[in-house]
Amino acid sequence: MQENTFRVRFWGVRGSLPVSGEQFLRYGGNTPCIEVRCGSEVLIFDAGSGLREAGLTLKSEGIAEFDVFFTHSHYDHIIGLPYFKPIYSCSSAVRFWSGHLYGTMSTREMIGEFMRPPWFPVGPGICEASLDCLDFRPGDVLTPRTGVSVRTMSLVHPGGCVGYRIDWGGRAVALIYDTEHEPGILDPALLDFIAGADLMVYDCTYLESEMPAYRGYGHSTGIHGSKLAKAAGIPRLAMFHHDPSRTDAALAAMEQEVQTFFPGAFAARDRQVIDL
Repeated sequence: MQENTFRVRFWGVRGSLPVSGEQFLRYGGNTPCIEVRCGSEVLIFDAGSGLREAGLTLKSEGIAEFDVFFTHSHYDHIIGLPYFKPIYSCSSAVRFWSGHLYGTMSTREMIGEFMRPPWFPVGPGICEASLDCLDFRPGDVLTPRTGVSVRTMSLVHPGGCVGYRIDWGGRAVALIYDTEHEPGILDPALLDFIAGADLMVYDCTYLESEMPAYRGYGHSTGIHGSKLAKAAGIPRLAMFHHDPSRTDAALAAMEQEVQTFFPGAFAARDRQVIDL
């Protein structure tokens, strides 16, 4: 890894719950987990089922320090945490960050609530890594590592959710998923947040024709993501948080439809790597 490499690696791109089978081989079936590599620094966003493979791979690469950020704590975004091998290694240091429950529940309390019996056989106390839990208020600008800036904002999703923008070395990626849009409206605050990013990862769970039936579920579409990307001057759009029923063939058709509107769009795949 070169010192100036700014890399996004998808370890899980599926929403709601993991899926498997012959119809899901191309795009994958793991739930949300995104690695952002800023030179030698490793940031991980969400702890879906893709976190298990991420942990094994990164540990084999000799990575020992991690910052793990939660967008929110719905099952599909936390289910992989107990299977993240680095938290059981005394040679690892892991910092957990969350802000969607600011003022209601701390990051430490949140982890302790879902990683305990009867939901999981043991609690966080079994972990041998150096663990730290940090809380922030959505809207805060975080500096988890030297030279790395992480902006945060609240997204529209049941129970709350946080969007992230990571700026490093003059480049930026915006992670905007588990969010719902108002039909026909491009949110000015969101446009300001994502403006000029090199890549936006956006919630594209539904088709435009499906949105009326799922109003209030907290998700969006590839067409709306494309409109945001165009308006904000973003060249590439990663369609993310795929519906669990969306097969490879259906995702390819969705990708093609969105690309006719915005050529820089693509449907994200498990283990896909994007260098910015």
